[in-house]
Amino acid sequence: MADAPAPPQESILTGYGNPWTVFFHVFFKGAALTWYVVCSLFTSSFILHFVICVVLIAFDFWTIKNVSGRRLVGMRWWNETDEQGESLWRFESLDQQAMEQLSKKDGWLFWWTLYITPALWIVLGAIALIKFQFDYLLIVAVAVVLGVSNIIGFTKCRKDAKKQIQSFSQQVMAAGLQHSFNSALGV
Repeated sequence: MADAPAPPQESILTGYGNPWTVFFHVFFKGAALTWYVVCSLFTSSFILHFVICVVLIAFDFWTIKNVSGRRLVGMRWWNETDEQGESLWRFESLDQQAMEQLSKKDGWLFWWTLYITPALWIVLGAIALIKFQFDYLLIVAVAVVLGVSNIIGFTKCRKDAKKQIQSFSQQVMAAGLQHSFNSALGV
């Protein structure tokens, strides 16, 4: 009697609309946190620890801001300085129809990891304080500043996107009412 074929194994990434983007969105966060926690097992050099952690944190920041933000939630933000030296926030988001095509699971993962990661870094910062490892607070500070920057940017972007959707809806309704009014008058 022949053995029945084994059922295909499901990947952790099954059900995501952009599995590779999800992978790298989580990978750099996990790699930075893991390296921070276990680095002391491999080396006693703070400089090596700092450089590798900051590079991983920077990769995470860039990936969120420029890749996973666009692909997972359809948003992107950046900050510019004008000629007067004023800081200007710029936001980019997909239209409502394109936003509805995005995977809800992708969006859920994006927002939860965006908020949880800085909280984990704050916990690690508190542990560094308790252990009197004040130099490790530099790594935590970099991670928290970049993580909170992404939180602020994407939160503002989401609010801007909602305003754009409301404005578009109002324009569509006004055009529909005008068309109905014109049709009623025979114009």
